[in-house]
Amino acid sequence: MIKRLFQKMLIKTGKTYQIDDRIPSKLLYSVFYNRAIMMVRGYLKTGRRVFVGNNTKILNSSNIIFGKTVTIGKQCLLDGFSSEKIILGDCVKIGAYSTLTSTSHFSKYGKGLKIGNNSAVGQFTEFGAAGGIEIGNDVIMGSYVSFHSENHNFLDASQLIRLQGVTSKGIKLGNNIWVGAKVTFLDGCVIGNNSVVAAGAVVNGVFLDNEVIGGVPAKVLKNIE
Repeated sequence: MIKRLFQKMLIKTGKTYQIDDRIPSKLLYSVFYNRAIMMVRGYLKTGRRVFVGNNTKILNSSNIIFGKTVTIGKQCLLDGFSSEKIILGDCVKIGAYSTLTSTSHFSKYGKGLKIGNNSAVGQFTEFGAAGGIEIGNDVIMGSYVSFHSENHNFLDASQLIRLQGVTSKGIKLGNNIWVGAKVTFLDGCVIGNNSVVAAGAVVNGVFLDNEVIGGVPAKVLKNIE
């Protein structure tokens, strides 16, 4: 009974996989219970149907657009103070212990974050979104991924680096991308559609569709045909 109900709920949210017959009903009941608590918590924090984990803080939620069935894990911090609307599409999932920083300094109001439908990031993700981050649909990521959408100026030797300001080109990821654990995205990088970013890569540059990239700094390893 519980498995059939769970399967129907998966289909309703656009997921087509079949539940493994070996999954015990006790586990499914536990998931139902936890999701119910998260939904109540999300409504109290945002006034909308959002699944929110324990000890998660959402600042300026009125500036955040939540799609259907958005999940934000436990002990996250989402900074909604940004010059543009933060958009979390349908079925977006943000892993536990993740942080979104939209405005990093009072000298510059940050741009924010946009994530497309059915995209998910793992635990301990860091979104430095002052310069703007755009992530497409169907993007999946491992844990400890970080985005840094600003870069410090440093060429004037007569001034302290911390006083020279920053540049902000932003970061953009296309659709249908797999990002491995501990990848670092630097300001100005672009990842094309249907791509893979190998674990541990440091990405600084523009990459086309259908490419596997990896390394420090990241380079094209092969094409996906």
